[in-house]
Amino acid sequence: MPDAGPLYPLMYEGIVRRALEEDLGMAGDITSDTVVPDDAFVRARLVARRPGRVAGLPAALSAFRQLSPQLAIVIDQPDGTDVGIGGTIAAIEGPARPILTAERTALNLLSALCGIATATRTAVEVVKGTGTRIVCTRKTTPGLRVLEKYAVRMGGGMNHRFGLDDGVMIKDNHIVAAGGIAAAVGRARRRLGHMVKIEVEVDTLGQLRELIEVGADAVLLDNMTPAQLKEAVDLVGGRMVTEASGGITLANLGEVAAAGVDIVSLGWLTHSAPILDIGLDLDPVPARASSRPVAAPAA
Repeated sequence: MPDAGPLYPLMYEGIVRRALEEDLGMAGDITSDTVVPDDAFVRARLVARRPGRVAGLPAALSAFRQLSPQLAIVIDQPDGTDVGIGGTIAAIEGPARPILTAERTALNLLSALCGIATATRTAVEVVKGTGTRIVCTRKTTPGLRVLEKYAVRMGGGMNHRFGLDDGVMIKDNHIVAAGGIAAAVGRARRRLGHMVKIEVEVDTLGQLRELIEVGADAVLLDNMTPAQLKEAVDLVGGRMVTEASGGITLANLGEVAAAGVDIVSLGWLTHSAPILDIGLDLDPVPARASSRPVAAPAA
């Protein structure tokens, strides 16, 4: 299981609450509240319709718990594990109405995050043994960045910047606006503290040579061919972290990693990864079982 660090409730409870509020609107779940008896109890299972890597389960389960604390939840496949077709990720037992009301919010979050983790796991497998690390970008769904970047870590990848305040990333437009690479890097160095890293994007080997003269912590080699990347890595000679980005797919990822870059950043991990199809299967609980109190154990 990847050591991705904990997903603290404060990181996702507000996100889940806003998603539930969006779905409930002004009148609540008028379908469940009118069709389902208020004393109906069910047993539900989150089931994978295809194989993949689990991520975001605490956030998904929070959707159920926020609507009813009287739910018994058993986790079969925690975050970071791989689930097969038909595998149960978690089982939920309790009042039917809140389970049905939270179903879509929970599945939307879980399916998307598992999809990101699964895509990341695939990319990590491609570069295995090369020393190249897979990282995501800031191309995330607005409001969901903390969860999507967590899903990347659950897939075995690493994170690039979390935000604009997380490090200096001097891109092509910054270079134009600042008056060149040397001017941009010089201004950044005069303003920054010693803990802040500087990365500069270059499009050509000529720009790379100019950057090597100035110096930086990392260089982003944008839209270069594997042959150009190999030459760039040789030019850098270990003086900066080398990152390849742009136009990289699963088809050419292995060749890019073989060029010797330290990092490959992939925007499609978060903006285009297909969801992992997950469903909620429901079974009624016998009346004699539904009459007993249901505890809500910790996840």
